[in-house]
Amino acid sequence: MNIVLFGPPGAGKGTQAVKLAEKFNYIHLSTGDIFRKNIKENTALGKKASAYMAKGELVPDELTIKMLEDAANENPDANGIIFDGFPRTIAQAKALDSFLKDQKGQKVDKMLSLEVEDEELIKRLLERGITSGRPDDADEGIIRNRINEYNKKTAPLKNYYEDQGKCVEIVGVGGIDEIFNRLASEFA
Repeated sequence: MNIVLFGPPGAGKGTQAVKLAEKFNYIHLSTGDIFRKNIKENTALGKKASAYMAKGELVPDELTIKMLEDAANENPDANGIIFDGFPRTIAQAKALDSFLKDQKGQKVDKMLSLEVEDEELIKRLLERGITSGRPDDADEGIIRNRINEYNKKTAPLKNYYEDQGKCVEIVGVGGIDEIFNRLASEFA
């Protein structure tokens, strides 16, 4: 089963995806982690992605898709994949559908959408900026821009999966274990 874990920046996708992947023996593919790895290793794709991320903008589809495909192909025998932070647009969702169908004979089975209010997201991200040292989480202006970008360009993606009967909304507020249990119930 392939799962898209969906939600705005700061919704807890990364935290929950790690726990879910461990419990259900899935591969966790985080576009944020993949971006940071490419940036740290100073790859050509990483350099290009860095310029967009520094402004709080979405990395263009062709860069995102190439990095994600490379990472997914490193784990050909996975029981399933949890996509964390991808897709972010309908074009990316269609590219993911094509990649899974053509190269793996698979599909996206569900989108689990973590629902969290904007002010809670800002609070969480500012706190994460202090503990993680991530510059994109330390500036409220950049955070607000990321949330605005999400609301304009990414949130409409829910309709794509809703139209296919694959979207499940999950309350993303509460304790980590409480949210985890809500998500895990969808793997049964």
